[in-house]
Amino acid sequence: MIIDGTNLILGRLATEVAKKALLGETIEIVNVEKIIITGTKDQLLERYKLRRERGTPTSGPFFPREPHLIVKRTIRGMLPYKQAKGRDAFDRIKCHKGIPARFDGKPLETIKEADSSSLSTKKFLTVGLLSKLMGAK
Repeated sequence: MIIDGTNLILGRLATEVAKKALLGETIEIVNVEKIIITGTKDQLLERYKLRRERGTPTSGPFFPREPHLIVKRTIRGMLPYKQAKGRDAFDRIKCHKGIPARFDGKPLETIKEADSSSLSTKKFLTVGLLSKLMGAK
């Protein structure tokens, strides 16, 4: 299953992907930098910088800056990744910035439950912009 992340809400996308991965599906998410996180810019930046700065540089916990890794880490939080079934499900999930060449011409799916068209707020940030604000390259 190949999911296009454009204008999908991160939390809702992550729950749906986690459920499908636990059922045994292999999932590829493309355009992760266009996924939306709701909230004000200041609030989101503060929350994610706090996650990034928590712990120590040598022993963690480690939180990524890159958009595809932020999405993957969010999905990991919705899986029982310390158990074998959760680790196997996590291995079946792949996240990509943009659309890789091997997916050209293949049909991309979307998740209706995670679509931002029903979003009532105008306050949101894309994962790509959040990543850039946190200092990613």
